This record gives sequence, structure tokens and C-alpha cells, in this order.
Amino acid sequence: MTLLAERTTATAADELEGADVGVLPVGSTEQHGPALALGMDHLAAEAFARSAIDREDSVVLPTIPVGVSAHHRQFDGTLYVSPETFERYVTETIASLAEHGVRKVVVVNGHGGNTGALRRAARTLRDDRTAFAPPWNWWDSVEDVADDLFDEAGGHADAMESSLLWHLHADLVDADELAAAEDGASDGWGESVHGAALGFDTIDFSESGAVGRPTQADPEKGAQVFEAARDQLHALLDWLADRPIDDCWPRDHE
Repeated sequence: MTLLAERTTATAADELEGADVGVLPVGSTEQHGPALALGMDHLAAEAFARSAIDREDSVVLPTIPVGVSAHHRQFDGTLYVSPETFERYVTETIASLAEHGVRKVVVVNGHGGNTGALRRAARTLRDDRTAFAPPWNWWDSVEDVADDLFDEAGGHADAMESSLLWHLHADLVDADELAAAEDGASDGWGESVHGAALGFDTIDFSESGAVGRPTQADPEKGAQVFEAARDQLHALLDWLADRPIDDCWPRDHE
């Protein structure tokens, strides 16, 4: 099935009738240090989602490119909406798809800041029996691969993200700036003082906006990351397509 946005209303009916699962890519438009394009997160989510366009059981929705990114606001070019706005937008988008009969959705997420809002949206949709829409974070599916390929704690604009974007869109990575990104990066995400998390904004702990060791980036490693995560996504789509919708709803209190 091709992208829903490329269908006409006359041809969409048959496509939607044959779809078991919707695929909704979401991400952000935010700083990723001096070496990576602002669109890193939504471009990654879109690439993973579009890997499903040849599946007969799936329909790929348009990408939501702006997310929950206020913690990057001190860096130029960052766009963001509130968690409440993002949560409501995703919830209503999926609910509108459910009106066309597609009530199982994988939300392909490219930005960690979206995670809380997506979990709340998924719970609301499930509790209302509108749709079953689990969020899928691509980086969570490749932790073992990342451990083998990179020597870093990582977190943001790191070697893994840089490698992935380099593989997907080489023209959107300024390789000459990877060293500068690493020079101003923190080793891990956030800052803690006596057990209190104080890194409210990225600028509080990273001068460059990066977290990790981006100089380890390599497009061939990015290809390995993409292929591994893509395979995990398709396994999830297979599982969800086969799962009866009645088995997706909350269990009744006994």
C-alpha cells in the first residue's frame, strides 16, 4: 500500500478496507547539535514508516514533524508544542483513522520527548475502545546493536543518531562539525546533584546540544541500525495485524 496522502478519496476506500494496521510517524524539528539537520527525528520516523508502504496489510499516514521539544528551545531553529497539544493532536488523528475502520496503529516515534504524551494518548484511545495504538521508539529496538557498534552512553545527536541520518540523508549531515559537536557534548543525558535531576533543558548540561560521542558516526553503521530497527518494526506490524481487536482492549474487572 502506498502513502495515504498520495491517494485520492476515490481510491482510498479500497486501500483502507484492506488495511489491518495504520503506521503513524511522529518526531520533532529541533536542534541536533552543529552537525545534524533539525529534522533528524521526524526524518528517521518517516523512513521507518515508509518501509511499510509495500505491505498489503498497512496504511502509512503523513508524518507529524513537530513534537514536545521545549527543552531544546535555547537552540536556534527548534520548534515545539506543549505535551497536551501533541497528545491531543495524535489522539484525534488516530481517532479519525479509526472512523475509516483502521483501529490498530503503530506510532513510529523518532523523539524521546514525545514518549510520555504518546503513552497517554495510547491509553486514552484504548480505554475508550477507539483504537489500539502502541508507540514504538526505534532506538529501544536496537539497544544490542548499538552496544556492539558504538562506545557511548548516548542520548541525543550521538553516534547512533548521526550514523542513522548519515545513512538516510547524507546531505543533511555536516561531517566536518562532528568533532565540534562532541567537544561541547555531555557524556550522558541530564544532570544530577545529590540524586536530584536538575538538567531541565539541554543547554544545562550540553554546550553543543549533543550528548554522546558523535565522532564515532559512520553511514555503514547507520545502515546496520536502520535494517535492525526496520526488521523489529515489521515484526511488530505482523504481530499487531494478526491480533484480534477484541484482544487489544483493557480486561474487565473481575
